[in-house]
Parts: sequence; C-alpha cells; structure tokens
Amino acid sequence: MSEPHALTDLLIIFSISVCVVLVFQRLRLPSIAGFLTAGALVGPYGLNLVSDLQQVQAMAGIGVVLLLFTIGIEFSLAQLAANRRLFLVAGPIQVLVTLALSAMVAKSLGLSLPEAIFWGFLISLSSTAIVLKTLGDRGESDSLYGRATIGVLVFQDLAAVPMMLVIPLMEEGTSPPLQDLVFTLVKSLVVVALVVVTARFFVPRLLAQIVSSRSRELFLLTVIVLCLGIAWVTSFSGLSLALGAFIAGLVISESEYCHQALAEILPFRDSLNSLFFVSVGMLMDVRVMWNYPWWTLGIVVAVLLGKSVMSVTAF
Repeated sequence: MSEPHALTDLLIIFSISVCVVLVFQRLRLPSIAGFLTAGALVGPYGLNLVSDLQQVQAMAGIGVVLLLFTIGIEFSLAQLAANRRLFLVAGPIQVLVTLALSAMVAKSLGLSLPEAIFWGFLISLSSTAIVLKTLGDRGESDSLYGRATIGVLVFQDLAAVPMMLVIPLMEEGTSPPLQDLVFTLVKSLVVVALVVVTARFFVPRLLAQIVSSRSRELFLLTVIVLCLGIAWVTSFSGLSLALGAFIAGLVISESEYCHQALAEILPFRDSLNSLFFVSVGMLMDVRVMWNYPWWTLGIVVAVLLGKSVMSVTAF
C-alpha cells in the first residue's frame, strides 16, 4: 500500500472514530463499543471507506501486543504466583466445562462432532484485548476480580495453542497424533520458562545501562525492542504474539524501572490499540444481524449467561 493511501485510511479511521466515540461517551456507553461501531461503518460491510484492511490489521496487531505488554507490567510475576489457584484450577475448569457444554448443545442442534468441538473451542475462549481494555478503562485491573479475570485469560491464551493444533486434525479420516500435541505443549512451556529466567537476569542490567545514558529516546526504543523481541521469540513455540508480550511485561515488572517503562509506552499503546477494536468492527457483517436478529440475540444472551455461570462455578 502506498503512503498516501495509508495516510488516507488512517485519517478516515481516526476521524470517524473520534466522532462515533464522542457520541458514545455522551450517551455514557463504553468507548470500545464506539470503536467497534466505527469499524463497522468504515469496513467492507459498511461504507467500505478503507482500501487496505490487511494493513490496518497489521498495525492493530501491534496495538494488542503493546496492550498485553503494559498489562504484564502492571500485573507482575508476584501477583501471578499469588493467583496460581485461579490460573491452575479456575482457568481449566472454566475452559473445559464451557467447551463440553457448548459442544453438547451444538451436537444436539445437528452439527457433526468436529463442528461441535470447533464451536466449543470458540465459545470457551474470550477476547483478552477487549476484556483487559474494559478493566483498564474502569481502573479495575488490580482489583480482586480483575486479577482473577487476568489469570483465567492467561490460561485461555495458553489453551488456544493445543486448540489450534487440533482443529486441522479434526477432518474425517484423520486422528490427532498425541505425541505432536504433547511435544508442542512441552516446547511452549520450556521456551516460556527459558525466556522468563534469562530475561529476569538480563533485563534489569540492560535497563540500568540504558538509564545511565540519560537518553529518553534510547530508553523507549529499548523497551519496545524488549517487548517485540520477547513476543517474537515466544511465538516460535506456538504461542501468540500477544501472550509473548504479556510475558515480556511480567519480566520488566520485576525491574525498578517498570513504572518509567509503562509511562513511556502508554501513548503508543492507546493510539494503536484503538485500531485493533476498529479492525474487529470491520469484520462485523451487519447484514447477518439484520437477517437473523433473533438467532443473533439468542446466541449472544446464551453465551453471556452460560459463561457467567461457568465462571462463577469455577471460582
């Protein structure tokens, strides 16, 4: 995409987002809903004002990475260890029970077993970016239920790894090789452990050297390189870039310069993160909701109520 087209797309997205979000704020509605609505307006199923959706999604992905990175800084390894019961008990219960019940309902509606399991995978997971953005806007990330929610979301991101491995193998006539699944899971855990241990000894010393240079630009670039670099390394084990960025934030949270790193990265996070919600809105086909309003409403209500009950049971 040429530079003029890129600037035109960004100008259209941010201009419409400002107008829509301002209206939503006046109506006391969440800004996330405004960004999603703006995306639906400018997207291919709306007014089709954006020429290159892939470019927008690529930039939006960086915003999600920075969001998870800052959440990791605020959360810290100590809090994650303190909430290990939520991570190791509540997370698996929520995912497995939701998956099983969703698959049973889908199977009863006439779907095949692979299709039912696939829908179970979808419903058992949540949007980490949207939930964390909502908690952050309300200042509830450090609350008891905020930390509990983050613990479960981290487990869901890890659970997405075996799910993505199983989905291509659910075709008729194939059987998932258990050894490949186990190998990938073990590799993911080993890579994460090595990254955390290595970074905990390397990052504080590196940041101390950078701070001694008294260059704000150099410090900011170093933080961005650490965020993207650790996310890139962990992605090779099958984990998402966003989860890798969260791990990078956890590592930097152990440094005495974590608050400075958070302050420097926030402006970039907020501007790029809004692109993520707009890009999600671009994928919404309002014609489906218009043609099947009761089905859409029924599925949304069923998912919200069902996952709420499962979460309460798990906790």
